[in-house]
Amino acid sequence: MSLIPSPRLWAPLVSIALALLAGCGSDPKGRDGESVDRLYADARDDMVSGSYDKAIKTFERIEGRAAGTLLAQQAMLDMAYSQWRSGERVQAVATLDRFIKNHPSSPALDYALYLKGLVNFNDNLGFLHAISRQDLSERDQQASRDSHQALAQLVEQFPVSKYAADARLRMDYIVNTLASYEVHVARYYFRRGAYLAAANRAQHALTEYPQAPALEEALYIMAVSYDRLGLKELRDDADRVLKKNFPNSRLLKDGVRLPERAWWQFW
Repeated sequence: MSLIPSPRLWAPLVSIALALLAGCGSDPKGRDGESVDRLYADARDDMVSGSYDKAIKTFERIEGRAAGTLLAQQAMLDMAYSQWRSGERVQAVATLDRFIKNHPSSPALDYALYLKGLVNFNDNLGFLHAISRQDLSERDQQASRDSHQALAQLVEQFPVSKYAADARLRMDYIVNTLASYEVHVARYYFRRGAYLAAANRAQHALTEYPQAPALEEALYIMAVSYDRLGLKELRDDADRVLKKNFPNSRLLKDGVRLPERAWWQFW
């Protein structure tokens, strides 16, 4: 369940150079006499129009020609954004990591962390999601963990940043997704009769993400798995916690959810 707008809808939200360039008094030229400021304006036009590959190449040139200036920093951020929007997530993260390492006191550090969180957030599975009905919680979650780490650093270092409120919302969403992933794995083990593994994975979800909605099913899987294992005391403990926190749980009536098999599943 996502209450967060897709990151595809977000445009660049910072421009650390444009507001300051007017007072810099410099207009560096390349060997061909081309103005770096003019190059930057052209690259921004390409980025806004969606010509990301062309924009990336120009931002790379600007970063080299304007090294040590705010314009070079802005070019790096815009390059990372363009890489992300063109589907080059790994390259975008590498560019942002380089920015964060080389410019720890930059006035745009909060945006760099926020953008890194967005790059890894990626809650849109696109075409395959529409035809396979694959849930976010069923995919590898390393990108979600990386996103949460970047957003958490943003919130910790810049609690009043204009990006902090949205970062907190995304962090909550990620936590729910990670908890759902753990429950998904527990459900997988349970359906195959690996009850000890199912109970352990459900317990891990409870320990790591104690406030997530997915914990309702985690408690149920624990209770039933312990019952199948003959561990009555542990079963009763899990059942008691489930009924106390989710007295109207549909799981008490319907049991563990068995999703429909998608067309691409041949096993």
